[in-house]
Amino acid sequence: MKAFMDQDFLLTTPTARTLYHEYAAKMPIVDYHCHVNPAEIAEDRQFDNITQAWLGGDHYKWRAMRSNGAPEAVVTGNASDREKFDAWAEVLPRAIGNPLYHWTHLELKRYFDVDTPLSPATADEIWEACNKRIREPDMTVRGIIKRSNVTVVCTTDDPADDLRYHQQIKADPTCTVKVYPAFRPDRALAIEKPDFADYMTKLGEAAGLTIDSFESLSEALRRRIDFFAENGCKASDHGLGKIVCIPTTPEEADRILKKRLTGETLTEAEEHGFRTALLVMLAAEYVKHNIVMQIHFGVIRNNNSRKFQELGPDTGFDTIAPFGCAEGLISLLDQMESRDILPKTVLYSLSPCDSELIGSVIGAFQGEGIGCKVQLGAGWWFNDTKTGMIKQLTDYGNLSVLGNFIGMLTDSRSFLSYTRHEYFRRILCELIGGWVENGEYPADMEYLGKLVQDISYNNTMKYFGFEE
Repeated sequence: MKAFMDQDFLLTTPTARTLYHEYAAKMPIVDYHCHVNPAEIAEDRQFDNITQAWLGGDHYKWRAMRSNGAPEAVVTGNASDREKFDAWAEVLPRAIGNPLYHWTHLELKRYFDVDTPLSPATADEIWEACNKRIREPDMTVRGIIKRSNVTVVCTTDDPADDLRYHQQIKADPTCTVKVYPAFRPDRALAIEKPDFADYMTKLGEAAGLTIDSFESLSEALRRRIDFFAENGCKASDHGLGKIVCIPTTPEEADRILKKRLTGETLTEAEEHGFRTALLVMLAAEYVKHNIVMQIHFGVIRNNNSRKFQELGPDTGFDTIAPFGCAEGLISLLDQMESRDILPKTVLYSLSPCDSELIGSVIGAFQGEGIGCKVQLGAGWWFNDTKTGMIKQLTDYGNLSVLGNFIGMLTDSRSFLSYTRHEYFRRILCELIGGWVENGEYPADMEYLGKLVQDISYNNTMKYFGFEE
């Protein structure tokens, strides 16, 4: 029997162990998509206790706690930080098979030098050990980033954001990590939302104009993309839920926008047509600035309406949506490709059923001189499990060129989540090592080592155009 999460955790063959320990483990981390708060990096926040760093904003853990019957007070409510920690300690031993079990113990090992499994019986000693450690000078937010060997962080930012914290970080010579904004225009695309008109006012103020037409909206977004690019932006992101492409002229998009701004209700076809026209416009700007376009879809959000009213969005009530996305995705990419404005694009679906579909679609839209210009994104959200990562990597290998994959991201609000990259790299090396041990690929360790280093780090730096 193997020891629990020892140095060869998830590595069962000599080839896998060599690839991980001698190659993958040494590589820095690029977190090209996450939801951490740039203000906490700018201000170099020091957490008061482990709960603040661990459970604040982490809806993965919140869902598990609710599934264990925990009252909302110890999940997102007004219970003390110690009570919330104890609730997490109570659920964790029961979460066998859940990646949260592995992630939690990797975080305990790497940041707090704690090897003891967390449970109600060990909660006291781990609470004391972690709190003592987290108050030490090297465990500020920047200290955690440095300890994690992170070189680049891309936050997720609204087009109307003034990016003052990014500017503050850039101007601070004591901050060694590069922190860039990522352009997330979801509120501009969500024409069906009740606050859409209010957001048009806010976006117009940020851009210095009045938004009263599709052209003025386009100009506002162009100005904001220019501003983001000036502040180092290399990535955009779009949470679409469902991909439906309805080719729409700028004139028709203008009619739809004006109809909405007067308070009229749109048809579903009009909503999708507006989004299609705006995405095509945005794509041209991304190409102009060499900004990568990321698209997340296949999700139904805020399923529990009562909890949405009580707690708001992003609190753990979203689900996988097995939408039929093939026609919409292909049509959207073709709308851009036919105009020669298809940016470098990363596609993530929350439905694991879409992985092979995306793997086949990307082969129809690649570009000269770029390794996998269009990518099947890393296993996202409910798919960044051990089995989900294995499936994503296997599908990528089966249907595209795995050696060009840009690797893992955290998609997290926690600065302790960088161990997910270690989890991914161990799984990657185990999978490739197994192929080699089974005689399916030559045992050329020098080439294989370079391959896993590329997937872990080098491909990402090159693809996004980040500077060393």
